[in-house]
Amino acid sequence: MTTANKVTIGRIILVPFFVVQMLYYFRTGDELHRYLAMASFLIATISDGIDGYLARHRGQATQLGAYLDPIADKLLMLSGFILLSMNNPYLQRMPLWLTGTVIGRDVIIVSGSVLLYVVTGNVTVKPLFMSKTSAVLQMVTIGWVVFKLPTIGILWLAVAVSITTGITGLL
Repeated sequence: MTTANKVTIGRIILVPFFVVQMLYYFRTGDELHRYLAMASFLIATISDGIDGYLARHRGQATQLGAYLDPIADKLLMLSGFILLSMNNPYLQRMPLWLTGTVIGRDVIIVSGSVLLYVVTGNVTVKPLFMSKTSAVLQMVTIGWVVFKLPTIGILWLAVAVSITTGITGLL
């Protein structure tokens, strides 16, 4: 197993830790849990770039990594959006329409990929620049809310890019 794949698996392992820390924070308001959630989210986000760098520049690109990387991304992002859409007294609530847009986009893209596989028997996972931009922007949006920064504009930008990449993903 390559180092890039190990980093990706580490990202997947960080997701439940992030979720648990956020839930404890929602329940208790203890800032330590928010800081631990922030740290795990930052590590997972930064390691997304690290595993990509290792795969591309160190010759560690594998088919397993091509499947695991988007799974790790989606687990982290969907967990973040769903958690931040929940009522809690300590953080700004992520609008349900934004979470619905992000989840809907992913469902459409995955459904299209499954349909393509059923029809052709082959699907190649090849992320587009716009898809990578959308993923980064979605991670920034989650981090923005968890870090308690003002969300003016970032939410609309995230939804615009999500819709755009959803449309380009279908083409």
